[in-house]
Amino acid sequence: MTNTIVHPNSPRAWLLAARPKTLTGAAVPVMVGVASAFSDGYFQLIPAVLCLLFAFLMQIDANFINDYFDFRKGLDDEKRLGPKRACAEGWITLPAMQKGIVATTLLSCITGLPLVYYGGWTMIILGICCVVFCFLYTTCMARLGLGDLLVLVFFGLVPVCATYYLQAGTVSPLVWILSLSCGLVIDCLLVVNNYRDRDNDREGGKITLVVRIGEKASEQLYLWLGICAVILCQASWFTDEPAAALLPVCYLVPHFSTWRHIVRLKRGKGLNKALGETARNMFLFALLLSIGLIL
Repeated sequence: MTNTIVHPNSPRAWLLAARPKTLTGAAVPVMVGVASAFSDGYFQLIPAVLCLLFAFLMQIDANFINDYFDFRKGLDDEKRLGPKRACAEGWITLPAMQKGIVATTLLSCITGLPLVYYGGWTMIILGICCVVFCFLYTTCMARLGLGDLLVLVFFGLVPVCATYYLQAGTVSPLVWILSLSCGLVIDCLLVVNNYRDRDNDREGGKITLVVRIGEKASEQLYLWLGICAVILCQASWFTDEPAAALLPVCYLVPHFSTWRHIVRLKRGKGLNKALGETARNMFLFALLLSIGLIL
């Protein structure tokens, strides 16, 4: 897609900067939250759609922020192994990216504001936290090895539980457990991304969790994140939803395959394929879990 010329600040440039493939991570928790509510007899279309749109916009906002600040800090240089970045390639100029960040932040807030009608003023507090930590992730916490914790909270606990709450007006114990399993699966994406970039991050002073614990431990972390996510799904047995416990077990097949791929490659741009496989796997996990809950 990036082999042809990309004109600066063009619609195609903004599309590439938005990183469409990463939007899977935004859709997964909302999907699980809605499916959990539906299985308990609750469903409202408007808040479900607003949650999905808010999640998409916040993901794009996070991508813009990451693109801008990583380029400013010199992390997106010629040594980068991952997909090309908009600011580093000159697709989006820095002033334009600043405006893009402001625009997506405001649009996210405008999209999420109607959720106050369904969930009360608590939604404003959650929205503010999402925006604040969207900035803190790239500018501070990812460099301190706390990015994985933020993924668990803002791609697991917060979106799944908030989506369910907006449907049902409460949050069940099972939903808390499934939100954690969702966060663990999505964290696999961050682990393989940081695993690929560990050498460059170390040189640039970005001390991610992968940099802290090393190569071997990171490989085991990736494997066990997926296993633990499936183990948590077994809590569905206690709510008479066996399909929600059994179907996610199928996710372990592609998860284990991707893990072996990562361990075999170790380094290089070939890990970008493992990143794509991980994005596919986590969507499969959400799909299997959601079908199990609905059944």
